[in-house]
Amino acid sequence: MIPRIHERGSATIGLIRYLYGPGTHEEHTDPHLVAAFDPLTPDPGRDPQATYGQLQRLLDQPVNALSAGRRPQKHVWHLSVRASPEDPILSDDDWAAIARRMVAATGIAPDGDDAACRWAAVRHADDHIHLIATLVRDDGRRPRLHNEARRAQAEARAIEADYGLRRVTPGDGTAAKRPTSAERHKADRRGLQRTPREELREAVRRSVAGAASEEEFFDRLAAAGLLIRRRVAPSGDTLGYTVALPGDRNAKGEPVFYSGSKLAPDLSLPRIRERWTQNPDNATQQPTQPSVTGPASARRRATTAAWQALLVIDHSDDDVIAAQIAATGEVLDALAQTSAAHTRNELQTASTSFERASRSHIRAARGHDSALRRAARDLVRSGPALGRGEDGATTAMALDMLFFLITAAAHWHAKKQHAQQAEAAHRAAEHLRAAYQAASTQPLALLHQRGARLAPSWQRHHATAVRQTLPELADRILAEPGWPALAATLAETQSAGHNPTTLLTQAAAQRELDTAEHMSDVLVWRLRRMANLPADPQNAQGQRATGKHAVASPGRTAQTGTRPANASPRRR
Repeated sequence: MIPRIHERGSATIGLIRYLYGPGTHEEHTDPHLVAAFDPLTPDPGRDPQATYGQLQRLLDQPVNALSAGRRPQKHVWHLSVRASPEDPILSDDDWAAIARRMVAATGIAPDGDDAACRWAAVRHADDHIHLIATLVRDDGRRPRLHNEARRAQAEARAIEADYGLRRVTPGDGTAAKRPTSAERHKADRRGLQRTPREELREAVRRSVAGAASEEEFFDRLAAAGLLIRRRVAPSGDTLGYTVALPGDRNAKGEPVFYSGSKLAPDLSLPRIRERWTQNPDNATQQPTQPSVTGPASARRRATTAAWQALLVIDHSDDDVIAAQIAATGEVLDALAQTSAAHTRNELQTASTSFERASRSHIRAARGHDSALRRAARDLVRSGPALGRGEDGATTAMALDMLFFLITAAAHWHAKKQHAQQAEAAHRAAEHLRAAYQAASTQPLALLHQRGARLAPSWQRHHATAVRQTLPELADRILAEPGWPALAATLAETQSAGHNPTTLLTQAAAQRELDTAEHMSDVLVWRLRRMANLPADPQNAQGQRATGKHAVASPGRTAQTGTRPANASPRRR
């Protein structure tokens, strides 16, 4: 159940006409009163003798009793209470009881207060009611409405429990500002799925992803086609900024500008500048990367940065963890910008969902997130990736690690009782899982074919290595459809001069495996990253032909001096 306190107004009659009217799209059906401060309150919806004016005069009577100088300019209070789509349809009596609980909880009409504000609750749809009240009590005083929105939310949680309704995760005041009803209606009239506020929030978020300086940030905003205004001090320093969509105009034909802070709390210029804080002590040395294309190399670096962030979330202080989670959002934004067509929609939805998880009341200690922010920058600068070959395979590798990172962020938020953030991270993880499945299908299928062609003795050899290294998980791994792909990867690691058992031990120690849906897939990507193997099996063949990586094949010894792939394993 979602209560929403709307902006206060100055015309009681105008809101009454809207509540009893047909709605902007004829969506209001059977408008009628379900409850009011007085049981004898006239109902223009059901009583043909009652008028809007009668209801307005009754509600405004305490306001009009005051002298002109004492009347509040905006005295109309408006609260809507909406049930979730999956909730059962409540009766008028249920909604009446909910309305009384809401006006009591918010301070409009506390229980037992005979001189409280006058109010009425109108229902014009199955799933919600509107409450209208005038903000002068019958004794001429003003109501005490401190933290009324928070109290309305708390009462909604209690109502959900009492009526067996869907439990909505409570907010903590760190969410981005939602579009107003006027903005939504304007978008509907123009046939737009999203409001300009939502479009701008996403555009600004993606422009700042991985940006290294203020000027680069503003250059990206301009490249995105946004109109930009900077607020400049007499010294010439930029104090803030506003942005607008070129086609979004007000009644005067002027662009409608939004400040960064009105889009999201962390998009104000001072908060964005915090991202450019550097901490030299936190700089990490990037490992040597294989010779691959630009987008693929950027995705490998993102994978490594995500692994480093996982270690931080496991062992660091809360402010450092918050910085890693916020920077993870930048990596997702960068991936969404540069993704191939078959993963684009899921990645864009994942980045939009994770946006809510990137903020909490725990302030991020910026400077500790440099590896992830550098990875986001590399992703943007490397340009769009192809959906096939090394680009596509390294995308799957990065998504596999990012899935673990985002799941860890969800668990951290849940432990801190950040309900909305934890739920948003879980939603993002599900979309990331879908994007991974799309990206990994082709490279894993090729590896599966290669593993199926290994000699039976060689397959037994690698199965023995798995049983020795992971005795509790071996049966499950060997039974998975992805086992042949893992066997092929183990063969490649040995052909490249590595000890497969040692690498398996290291890969399994990085993080728990039993929570993964397909443990063999996770091990494939970990091993290929750790051994610097090409992510795409076809690229491995190309490297073998040029002598960059020798991959063992039946009847032929690898250039690294390891035994041939079809040779019988040595007795131990």
